[in-house]
Amino acid sequence: MNTTSWTVSPEPYDSPAATALWRAYYTEMSDRWYLLHEGHVTDPVELEREIAAESGSELAPPSGRLLLARYAGEPAGTAGVRLVAADTAELTRVYVREELRGKGGAALLVAAAEDAARALGASAIRLDTRGDLVEARALYARLGYAETAPHNADTYAEHWFRKPLAPSRPARAAAPRPSRTSPR
Repeated sequence: MNTTSWTVSPEPYDSPAATALWRAYYTEMSDRWYLLHEGHVTDPVELEREIAAESGSELAPPSGRLLLARYAGEPAGTAGVRLVAADTAELTRVYVREELRGKGGAALLVAAAEDAARALGASAIRLDTRGDLVEARALYARLGYAETAPHNADTYAEHWFRKPLAPSRPARAAAPRPSRTSPR
């Protein structure tokens, strides 16, 4: 897995890059649901209405963050966190453009989101997802998230996950190494 072409940094939720990735994410999630349950893609009028209804403002400081991944400098994915309680953050909008999946971006985004959640004061992070998003569920399990009882009544949520966040540790200075000329 080559992660050297990836960068992840905070991004305003309403920037052009974040807005374009939100549209791509929502379109894919909605179309997948409609194709599975009704055999067609999302009605364009409904799609525009729902994209506009979710501004992402809850992912703005001081209680949220949106992270944007770039691959070779181009916008490639997002992950958002928001505090839902003093010690709990919620992970949301985890998305990597389809042509870049399998290149390590999702794990980098989730790790950056966990760091952002810690910086917001969270000691745990939770999320929900749908049953048909098997790739997402496998990713979260691989990254140490445990499936839990429901924590909300979201219409589309079918699986709920939680992960305790170990406190960040400051980088440790390396122990001095003896030089070749010093006695051992």
